[in-house]
Amino acid sequence: MYKKLIGMTVAAAATLATAPPAVADTVSDWMTFVIHTNNPVDPPAGTPPRPDTARATSRSALAIFEALNAIDRRYESYLGMAAADPSASQDAAAATAAYQVMIDHFPNLRSELDDNYAIAMAAIPNDAHRETGRLIGEKAAKAALAVGGIDPAIKQTPYRPRTKLGEWVATALPSVKPHDSAFHLWAVARADALRPPPPPAFTSERWARDYNEVKRLGGRISADRTPHQTLMANYRIMPDIAPALRMAAESPGRSPVQNARMYARVYMASDDGGVAMADAKMFYDSWRPITAIRNGADDGNDATVADPLWLPLLGTPNFPEHPCGHCIYAGAIAEVMAAEVGESPAMGVRVGTLASPNAVVQVLPSWAEWAKQVNDSRIYAGAHFRFANEAGEQMGRGAARAVLERVMRPLSPKKAR
Repeated sequence: MYKKLIGMTVAAAATLATAPPAVADTVSDWMTFVIHTNNPVDPPAGTPPRPDTARATSRSALAIFEALNAIDRRYESYLGMAAADPSASQDAAAATAAYQVMIDHFPNLRSELDDNYAIAMAAIPNDAHRETGRLIGEKAAKAALAVGGIDPAIKQTPYRPRTKLGEWVATALPSVKPHDSAFHLWAVARADALRPPPPPAFTSERWARDYNEVKRLGGRISADRTPHQTLMANYRIMPDIAPALRMAAESPGRSPVQNARMYARVYMASDDGGVAMADAKMFYDSWRPITAIRNGADDGNDATVADPLWLPLLGTPNFPEHPCGHCIYAGAIAEVMAAEVGESPAMGVRVGTLASPNAVVQVLPSWAEWAKQVNDSRIYAGAHFRFANEAGEQMGRGAARAVLERVMRPLSPKKAR
């Protein structure tokens, strides 16, 4: 699986005598490999249990960006890297940056990574330009690996199950860990800066409306959910946006550093949204639909009717409900990409799923439509209430706006070099 060859698009560079700019696909080749390797559904065998592995994708993108931006100076450096030799091989710099970050995070994949890196570097002319690029890539990777980890100043509070004295409660601890809200943030000021309002009161009309919606559409047995909605619940359980990012990167007129910046800002926004999600979920500690619907007789709302046998279509994640994590992810990406290529790009929004290796890629008309479908899918799955979806999407978009406003801003022509 991890023997997939990358960097083949640099082969054309081998025929040129001087150091050319990187082919745009070089960035996407490595980032697609990183995205699919760092897949939480199917992590590489033998991956060490290391919390900051979650940052492998964003650190790889950041390292590639910093290496290319040092050579082709267009944007503010996030890591403070100085401008470098503009004749250095961008292909060598990008490949080295990604390779070094991946080796650090996935040492068990060294053999496969060594092979991929050797193939990529062999396609670049064996001259001083390649060596200069390699050194720049190593420097960028080292700098990227030094940021984005756990902040030791943040107190990590172990989870305590809430229950009456002496009353049994499920013993499996949440899969959201204390460290998940303790990472250094890329652009958002604090984890709680994006924290949404609490869920609606149990006696409210909004609570009853959202309760009844997921009860009706998200149950394992549902007379109202359509076959297509069932399909979407399964398809969007683990979204794959690599096809959309690659399509954007291959648009005419884009530069390698512009593409690296796009990948970096997408995953920085996702990271910051994820930290805010962990903070909010554990702060509110609110019940999932399966708990609410089975205990609907106790919520004080005459418009909610309990169903003690209700089960969701898909398995419920083992952590609190509010806000929706999938919706944060979708909102963050949709906001960054709309700014990058437009809300409704001419090539469409191409999305896949990591839940099935053989799934077809779907083409949607806009980023807003993709985010909406991700949100809806969590109701069809029986995992979330509508209010949590809306809160999550706004949180993700807020994280994205912080990244867009503060990270890797364009330099004026005078400062570019």
